[in-house]
Parts: sequence; structure tokens; C-alpha cells
Amino acid sequence: MQFHTLFSKAVPLLWYGSHVDKCEKLTRAPGGTRLCEASSIVVYKSSLLQILRLVACEVWDHLLHFVTLLTHRIIPCLDVKAGRVVKGVNFLGLRDAGDPVEIARQYDEAGADELVFLDITASHEKRDIVYDMVRKVAEQCFMPFTVGGGIRTIDDVTALVQAGAEKVSINTAAVVTPEIVRQTAQRFGRCATVVNIDPKRVPRDGFEERRAEREKQGLFAPHAVIPDGQPDDIVFEIHVHGGRTPTGIDAIAWAQYIVELGAGEIVLTSMDADGVKTGYDLVITGGVSSAIDVPVVASGGCGSPEHIRQVLTETDADAALAASIFHYGEYSIQETKQYLHEHGVPVRLTH
Repeated sequence: MQFHTLFSKAVPLLWYGSHVDKCEKLTRAPGGTRLCEASSIVVYKSSLLQILRLVACEVWDHLLHFVTLLTHRIIPCLDVKAGRVVKGVNFLGLRDAGDPVEIARQYDEAGADELVFLDITASHEKRDIVYDMVRKVAEQCFMPFTVGGGIRTIDDVTALVQAGAEKVSINTAAVVTPEIVRQTAQRFGRCATVVNIDPKRVPRDGFEERRAEREKQGLFAPHAVIPDGQPDDIVFEIHVHGGRTPTGIDAIAWAQYIVELGAGEIVLTSMDADGVKTGYDLVITGGVSSAIDVPVVASGGCGSPEHIRQVLTETDADAALAASIFHYGEYSIQETKQYLHEHGVPVRLTH
């Protein structure tokens, strides 16, 4: 197992040592330790461990940022509905793409740098994450692993970490209760705190009406930040509940705000580009990635390795997420990385 993989898996477990009382089954072990039978790990209930865990996570956060300057990550995404991997166009027209456990195992063997696992309907339909499926996927993967969907409270985050997630991705809950971002970062560190942002181009007039309503309610409602290359009468508005609900929040301003709250990584999924396979949205990806100082994962629109090359060289994105081109066998992880390597994009080659 590679060092970064071992470290990323150990970090959440170290934190959980200070919350050992939440384990359902506890036994006293020799030397003042407690053994959590639910997770099969030995944990130490001490404030020192908590401090060490948070320090280690912050060190890892800075180390990861340095490493991403050297190589870019290629990340498959498993969008899941009713326990099956699905893919659609513009967040709609979903079709079956396979079993998430089997696909996760294949990506791990193929040399993917990370994996993102999202229950895309969990927030909208108010369903909990299927923790058993998350555990099974985690068992198949030794690469860093992000899980999101249906997260509403810090207890949901903790349960995902227990199930095997190295990182937790928050979307709808971050808008409804921004404090959950701060809580996650404080409990598990910035390195485990990912926020997914789903922006879409909308007319400024309609956006301003929704923004003004938020402002009346005393909610976060900054004026729009227009990225280079975008007309002033169009705004990138973030959407929640699987892309179904506009929020009246500007994407760039929101990214800056949640980084201040503690987000250590942003997954930026363009709703305009999602599934259409004509390339990533370079305008909003460039706008967000140049406005914040944490890694940005570009998502939505990938149709070829060339599209990945474009977003990694023409914006400040640190990584590229793709689904369709990998799920349906159009390109392999190996072929994609080889193409990037041959075109001067630094990536981790495994074969």
C-alpha cells in the first residue's frame, strides 16, 4: 500500500479514538486501551491523540497541496441511484452503468488516483446513505476514497468515516447549514472535508431576485463574481438537491466562503457541461480555481483525454473527475494517463 493511501486511511480512525464512547460494543483491553469491536481497531481515549490527529491532518493537507503541484489526479466518479452506478445528461435521463462495488474494484486495479462515490438522489429524496454499500466499496479500494450524498449532520459525516470514507463530500447540507463544514473540518481536519459545488449559468435578473430573498432572511447572499470570459448578464448560480433547486448563491463567492469555513477541497461540477462530453467548463473552473487556495477537482463534460489535458493546463484545477468515458470503456485510466504524460501533463503512471 502506498504511503499516501495508508496515511489517508489512518487519519479518520485516529480521530475516532476521542469518540470511542459512540461505539456500540466496547471492551477493556490491557494497558488502558479500548477496543472498538465494531471497527476492529484499538483506540486511545485521550485529548493528546485528538491534537496529534488534527496536526497530522493539517500537515497532510499542506503536503497534498505540494504533491498536486507535481502530479495531477485522475478521479473516476461513481454516481449511484438505488444502489446502481448511473450516468445521465445535465443531471437528468439517468441510465444504468453497473455495480458500484465491482466498478470500484476495477478502478483501483486500473490505477485511478482516487475515487468519488456519490448518492446523487439521497439529498433530494431524503434517503440515508446505504452504509453497507459504502463499506463494501471501501473494502475493495486502497486508493483515497470520497463519499457524499444524503449528508445532513455531523453524525452523518462520522458514520461515513466509520464506514470507510477517507473524505466526505458535502453539498446540499453545506447550503442549508454551513456550520457543518466548520464542524467537519474541526473534527476530521480540512483534508477530509470536501464540498461539492454544482453551478449553472442563469440570467442575472432571476438570480438577483433569489439572492435578494436570501439577503432578506439574513442568509449568505453575496453579489455575483463574474469570471473572465463570461457576459455580465449571466451568473453562475449554485444548485442543490441533485441540481434541482437554485439557491441564489454565486459559485465563486460560495467557494471562497466555504474555504474560510474549513473546506479542504472543492469538487466543481458544471451542470451545463455535465454528461454532454464536449469538454469541461473552462470559464467557471478557471474562475473558482484561481479564486481559492485549496485543490479544485474539475467535473462535468469530459469526453476524451484531451478534455482533461485542457482543463489541467488552461485552468488552475488540481485534478479532473470523469465518469462516462471510463464507465462505458471509451478510454481506460491507463490510456488517459499515457495521453496526458505524452502531452506534458504530469500524472502518476502505474503500469
